Amino acid sequence: MGMTVLDELLDFLKEDTPAGDVTSEAVIPDITCTAAIRAEQDGTLAGIEEATLLFTHFGIAVTNGKRDGDTVRRDESVLTFSGTAKNILLVERTALNILGRMSGIATRTAAMAAIVRRVNPACRVAGTRKTCPGFRRFDKKAVQIGGGDPHRMNLSDGILIKDNHLAIVPLEKAIHKARAHSAYKKIEVEVESAADAVRAARAGADIIMLDNMMPLQVQETLASLQENGVRDRVVIEISGGIDEETLPNYAACGVDVISMGSLTHSVRNISFSLEIRPVTTA
Repeated sequence: MGMTVLDELLDFLKEDTPAGDVTSEAVIPDITCTAAIRAEQDGTLAGIEEATLLFTHFGIAVTNGKRDGDTVRRDESVLTFSGTAKNILLVERTALNILGRMSGIATRTAAMAAIVRRVNPACRVAGTRKTCPGFRRFDKKAVQIGGGDPHRMNLSDGILIKDNHLAIVPLEKAIHKARAHSAYKKIEVEVESAADAVRAARAGADIIMLDNMMPLQVQETLASLQENGVRDRVVIEISGGIDEETLPNYAACGVDVISMGSLTHSVRNISFSLEIRPVTTA
């Protein structure tokens, strides 16, 4: 049986507290506090659900909060809660790290998706497997919250025949073997030329990834697929070194999916802070 989301979150917390929070245990009394998490930058929120799950697991009552996918402005509160001071401080850094990374991914994905949508509303931005080890579930979720497609979750999740596979098995044979292996999984093939794209489509590929092509090469490949009567049979994905500057040109080519490893491998966190106050009694 696989780990639950809570199991994974508690593992992250154990990394930060292998033998408890010695500072709080030494100096903090057993008191109830209220606290709030505030954004220090504008962005798209992700990780609210995970942060809430962690806090509530330790008996902290979340009293108000924004939702994943909401837009947040600098200095705006995203979560307020109350509970024992020691438990709030125990969870603080792990929760802020999760919120920061996931919101950074969601914010960039939302920005890239908006660029593509303006040029080609039918095209989708997707993530890749270039994620943080141990954090993939949450990296992929953040891409979805930001309006992107998560792509396959792992090597078990989909068939993607890449250059290193084709260095061992010829293209047509690889597609035929993949089809024989499973009738229920789509078959994606990575190609680097228009000729190979046509070969892959004719051999029965469902998705063709055009790898590291310039926009003109992408256009020529799409034209070749159209001329050979196979463009409508396949989903066309492009990938490889695409950034914010080149993204509009690729989207204008008329492809179906643009996958970007930078959504998760070069994350710029959104910064959050936690402010805590003791509950005063009359």
